[in-house]
Amino acid sequence: MTNILVSEDIRTVCPEFVGAALEAHITNTPYSAPLWEEIKAFQTDYCRKYTTESIKEMPPIQATRSVYKRCGKDPSRYRPSSEALVRRMLRGLDLYQIDTAVDLINLASIAYGYSIGGFDAGKIVGDTLVLGIGREGEAYEGIGRGPLNITGLPVYRDNQGGIGTPTSDHERTKLTLSTTHLLALVNGYDGNREQVLACAEYMQELLKKYAGSDGGDITLY
Repeated sequence: MTNILVSEDIRTVCPEFVGAALEAHITNTPYSAPLWEEIKAFQTDYCRKYTTESIKEMPPIQATRSVYKRCGKDPSRYRPSSEALVRRMLRGLDLYQIDTAVDLINLASIAYGYSIGGFDAGKIVGDTLVLGIGREGEAYEGIGRGPLNITGLPVYRDNQGGIGTPTSDHERTKLTLSTTHLLALVNGYDGNREQVLACAEYMQELLKKYAGSDGGDITLY
């Protein structure tokens, strides 16, 4: 398992933070029809329950936005990925279809409201990730976004640099169709240990159903 450490910088702005790391071997595919049937059914039900206004009060999203502000970042300009996904769905737009591993992580993110980092573990440099705060001028290439200003964003770093923020993961360690070793990190800035674990376990079940996995291992940190 990859070691995950939480820096004092993060503990200072969010002492209640709890994360879950799910590490598993997978068989990724371009598209899973049964998964998308589940996603569309979930979307229909979700849109009956929530609006773009009411989701602002969801504890995981609200807590992540609050941490952004404490770190000096505008959460309306740099939205957490979970909020961006939920907003897109509630506007009646289809979710982006990327590949099976990414799609099921997005489903778990929407279901629980947590921003989830999804990484190809084989591309991580070293055996340890440290969750800290982005520094002025720190180079970072967001997936599909190009250079991203991560100053004031929570960021996971390996021995080479940043690989994941709640807004966007890095191109260097992104999931692809050749990924066989997945690392997914659930970011619980609301401190709800039970829900963070439930989100990771939900992902675990999705991996078993749609990504040829035995579910892998979960570690809370």
